[in-house]
Amino acid sequence: MNGEYMEKEKIYAEVNSREKAESIRAWLEEHRARDAAFFDLQGTNPLAEIMAVVSATSVRHARSLADGLLELCRERNFEFLRMEGYQTGLWILVDLNDVIVHIMQEAERDIYHLESLWRDAERLPDVPSAS
Repeated sequence: MNGEYMEKEKIYAEVNSREKAESIRAWLEEHRARDAAFFDLQGTNPLAEIMAVVSATSVRHARSLADGLLELCRERNFEFLRMEGYQTGLWILVDLNDVIVHIMQEAERDIYHLESLWRDAERLPDVPSAS
């Protein structure tokens, strides 16, 4: 491996991680997730190729976003590995193999400031809104 990370094997849809992230971002923004930040970690992180952080306005909203991501996975044949934090709804991690989405309440996001972990990574541009 010579210090480089190998691309994660895709079992389901053969969509590249950026296209998958664009679909996920568009869906999240359509469902009122706030302050979406997507980071390209390809070749630098063994856990995922894309990390995303979004804010939810309430526990109910966070759970709704997580449930909706699972439905999006079924519709688009995206791989889903696991979800953590659903019960409390304060910080829900949705692991989609090559893309990991952190759905956080704003207070949790302010405390942990995950974006600082990936400050050197390329931040993916926002998806233009369809308005």
